[in-house]
This record gives sequence, C-alpha cells and structure tokens, in this order.
Amino acid sequence: MTHPTPLTHPTLAFIGGGNMATAILGGLIRSGTPGANLIVLDPNAVQRARLEHDFGVRTLASADATLAEADAIVWAVKPQSFSEAAAPCAAHVGGALHLSVMAGIRSDAIAQATGSDRVVRSMPNTPALIGQGISGLYARPAVTATERAQVEALLAPTGDVVWVEREVDLDAVTALSGSGPAYVFYFIEAMVAAAERMGLSAEQGKQLALATFGGATELARRSDETPATLRERVTSKGGTTYAALTTLEARAVKASFIDAMQAAQVRAAELGDEFGR
Repeated sequence: MTHPTPLTHPTLAFIGGGNMATAILGGLIRSGTPGANLIVLDPNAVQRARLEHDFGVRTLASADATLAEADAIVWAVKPQSFSEAAAPCAAHVGGALHLSVMAGIRSDAIAQATGSDRVVRSMPNTPALIGQGISGLYARPAVTATERAQVEALLAPTGDVVWVEREVDLDAVTALSGSGPAYVFYFIEAMVAAAERMGLSAEQGKQLALATFGGATELARRSDETPATLRERVTSKGGTTYAALTTLEARAVKASFIDAMQAAQVRAAELGDEFGR
C-alpha cells in the first residue's frame, strides 16, 4: 500500500501516552519526525520519563500553552477520562486538527469539547503495536482531503486504514477489526487445547496454530479467490477437513460467530451513548 507523505515535520501533541500513542510515536520517530516536534501530555511521571528516554519527545504533566504549537492533536486517553482530560486542553487546541483513537467517543463530543470541527475518529486494533494493524477512519465534513491524507500518513506506521462515510459504521469496524484480534487469539487457544488433547505438547500446538493462521491469512491476502473458494479447495468430501467443518456447522459455530460480532457492534453503540454524547 502506498501511503501519503506527511507534513514536513509537523508538530503533534498526544493527549495520553499509552500503548496506542506509543505505537504511533515509534512509527513517527522511525520515519524521521524529530522528537522535538512531538509533545505528549500524560499525568504519569513514569510514563513521561519512559517516552522522553525512548523517543526524545517533549512531555507535559498538565495542559498549558505548549499545546497551541500543535498542528494536530491525537486523543489517546481512555474514553471515560476524555471529558476530564479535554477540559484543561480546550483553551489551547481550537485551531488544530484532531485525531481520536478512543473507542466510543463520538466526533460531536470531541468537536464540542475542543472547539474544533476538524475531527477524525479512528478505530485501530492492537496489531498496530507491531505495524500490522488496521484502522477504520471517519472524518467530519470540515476535514479537508489534504487533512485526510495527513491522517493516513500519521497512522501509516501502524498499518492500513479503511475510511467509512458514516460515523455509525465505526461501531461495525469496532466489532470486526477492533475486537477482532481477540477472536483470533480465542481460536488459537482452542487449537492449542485441541493439540494437547490429541497428544501434542502445548508448544507444538502453538507453533502449528500460529503458522497456520499466519500462512492462511497471507494466502487469502494474495489470492484473487474468495475465502469460501479457498476453504472449499481444502475440503474434500469425506476427508479430515470435511469432518471438522461438518462438526462446526452442526454446532452453528459460524452463525454464533456472526451473532457474537453483532453483539460487539451493539455494545460499541452503547458505549458511544454512555461516553460519547
């Protein structure tokens, strides 16, 4: 995937210095952004010291006029902490582009709290920590095409992006890819448990399961065929794969999995109602 070129060393301020902020910061540093152009506001002294040491960024214990230097603000606090975190920042960030990586906080709430209508919401996932993530993105109408490109460049070190045109669709993104790594880990757990039941060691099961997931995913990525066609190619009637899939279908695993993701979508909307108004 070809990513757009970011602003020439923009000044960026991160509100919150946790895992997702760290993933983005690391990518920016590796791509040549000077640490002096990166500001992180985090009340945790240990976290600030770690970020200063690892990335050479500037840090703040509390909001002040330094934030007004930022071309863009990245919101990376827990959703339940957003209102408290935004209040002291508001006086300094009204002229900036805002990117949120917070779950549940809707763009209306961010615009109201910051005084800026230039808001992009992102729903990332944890593989962003190793540059293999994917983020769903929604931009408010005030965000320009150039600013969309700048956001893509900002997130490029974390993986790929998918834009949605309706903010409500981020709830589906949350259910599919935001929560998705947990589903993969869940199936890996089951495969390891099955390996042990069948007489292999847990380590052998893990090695086989991880290689199988990684290889199958890459094969699907490179193939022009649908996942259903790829599945059919592995499934000979009366064979071992057929026996396994027939058992899964008899127990409605696929239907239950679809229901589970819809439950996650509903919960994402509920969190938006709780924190994002």
